[in-house]
Amino acid sequence: MKIADFTAAHIEQAVKIAKQNYDTERGFVPALPPVDQWPDLNHLTKNNLGVTALDGGDVVGFLCSYGFWNNAWDIPGLRHVYSPMGANGTVPENREKIYARLYQAAGEKWASIGAASHGVCLYAHDTEGHEQFFRYGFGMRTVDAIRRIDKFTAPICDSYDFSELATEDVLEILPLENMLKNGFIYSPTFMYKIPGDKSEFLNNYNNCKSIYSVARRDGKIVAFIRAEHDGQTFIQNTQGYIHINAAFCLPEHRGIGLNQNLLNVLLIKLKEKGYIRLGVDYESINPSAYGFWSKEFNAYTYGVVRRIDEAALSKR
Repeated sequence: MKIADFTAAHIEQAVKIAKQNYDTERGFVPALPPVDQWPDLNHLTKNNLGVTALDGGDVVGFLCSYGFWNNAWDIPGLRHVYSPMGANGTVPENREKIYARLYQAAGEKWASIGAASHGVCLYAHDTEGHEQFFRYGFGMRTVDAIRRIDKFTAPICDSYDFSELATEDVLEILPLENMLKNGFIYSPTFMYKIPGDKSEFLNNYNNCKSIYSVARRDGKIVAFIRAEHDGQTFIQNTQGYIHINAAFCLPEHRGIGLNQNLLNVLLIKLKEKGYIRLGVDYESINPSAYGFWSKEFNAYTYGVVRRIDEAALSKR
């Protein structure tokens, strides 16, 4: 097996492998949509951060990435490189060995541009891929999941009103959105997110065409779920798809079924609007998010991340 730079000459075979890997995951997660138009991989040949595994001239695996992300997760000076869904894959045979060789070569490239944080999106049921990246020091950080637009049984919460949020009331959400961001700094999540201001919030609401389902108690919003057309993976471009990007409930109202009711309200409204699939992405390091979303949605990718020793970068 030979490792080479990922070039345009490898795209046709790489796309075939990527489609096979996606279809394998669809076998585990039937809610995933068929994808007729595969994302263009040409842009991944331009940053020289991708590699290909070749066996007798045939592509047997590839690992490519976006360009680097500076000050990743609002950490000053941290440079992150990420391989998204569809930008990596291998043939079924010798999967662990191929991924091992691919990352050894790609990791060298990523480190050479000063990236101390490396991320790869793997399919949730690719156990061989998980094992290999685990051996190389990666850990799960994020999950992409999906479900069809269908109702389910939710606990009765008679003293709350559930509805879709009217546009004129949208600024009532901003304090709760910032409480959500502030809550990420605590154990075990340990993430810092910069609170949003009114202008930024309204800009996002208008550009993303956000849909909120909200729970009110005595007229006050105490919980929400936000859905948008920004779906994090390429299936966001398939017909009838929309994505949950945030959810929050005030602490004193948790544990009684508000999130289940909010999700039901959202599913009803989305079905009325013609949507057929609903996705969500969340941090696996957030126990509340993991506990709720993993019950109601089917995971199809895991984002695994490794933070390498910055001292190793400076000594190279």
